[in-house]
Amino acid sequence: MMGALVAVNYAAGMAKADERAERVAESRFPPRRVAGRGRGWYRGDCHVHSVHSNGGELTPERLAAGAREAGLDFIATTEHNTSDAHAAWGSHATGLLVILGQEVTTRTGHWLALGIDPGQVVDWRYGLRDDVVDRHLDQVRRAGGLCVAAHPHAPYPSGVFMYPFQKFDVVEVWNGLWTSDLPWNADNEAALAEWGRGLAADIHGGRWRPAMGNSDTHLEGQIGTPHTVVLAEELSTDAVLAGIRAGRSWIAESAAIELSLTVSAGDRSAGIGERLTTRDEPALVRVDVRGVPSGTVSFHTDRGKAHRESLPSDGSGAVEWRTSAAESAFVRVEVRHAEGRMAALSNPIILT
Repeated sequence: MMGALVAVNYAAGMAKADERAERVAESRFPPRRVAGRGRGWYRGDCHVHSVHSNGGELTPERLAAGAREAGLDFIATTEHNTSDAHAAWGSHATGLLVILGQEVTTRTGHWLALGIDPGQVVDWRYGLRDDVVDRHLDQVRRAGGLCVAAHPHAPYPSGVFMYPFQKFDVVEVWNGLWTSDLPWNADNEAALAEWGRGLAADIHGGRWRPAMGNSDTHLEGQIGTPHTVVLAEELSTDAVLAGIRAGRSWIAESAAIELSLTVSAGDRSAGIGERLTTRDEPALVRVDVRGVPSGTVSFHTDRGKAHRESLPSDGSGAVEWRTSAAESAFVRVEVRHAEGRMAALSNPIILT
């Protein structure tokens, strides 16, 4: 009897020890939700590297501090082909949402797996001709994650993106890593043009891929340049990824820039990533911008660049333009500095 009692107590003790160990292990991972943050626009950088990636020079602690200094609400940890950093963020995520991810560096293009499980690693040892990328994309989506085509025109062989955009959920049209002192270059211009050319056909086909922008941080001072501003129901991994997936987002060079885009027809209106049924009424497009002195605002539709106006010297202003569903299947905006460098750009509002 005594032996049985000892065995029971031992088993109970081991179970409690295992439970404590599991709690300790879980505490090393960042929480999936920041409490007390409801529906709103949140700024975040979903392509960030620490010392756990080759070329990364910053610790998670320093990255978290940099994110806060840049005015960000969330970031994604996306080390190259490893989940080693996942457990390094638990103590640095106070007030900052940290989404677990990975940069999957295949032989014919890199992609971001965002929102994967703690410790999950996505295979990267393949190329386009192996015809296996769909299997790995499905693996990420089964975990509730998002698949992003990264820096499609990066200036090195494996960085040039050879997979069809149609296989992915989102396209990173603005990547800050290879831009020296300026957060915009010809590679980003090419990625934006490629995404923009396919947008009309994708919307007509019923499934379009939103654009996003990230810093691809490796060094001090890069985080948040650029970043994506997302309308989410709360500051949580699931809500932020849902906002990005739906295209309820725009891209900013920095937190100093603010943008609002709406389209209205009659008594109805829609915002970025939404659909507006015009009922054949004229549509009024309005964009409000702050932080781009003497910049320009251009409106883009399925017919290309449709309208352009200048902003005042203080960088704050509203621009309105009229169109219709018959003339424009969608409307998106680009805001550029006076010399032509990108300051902000939006996902489309769809008109029907």
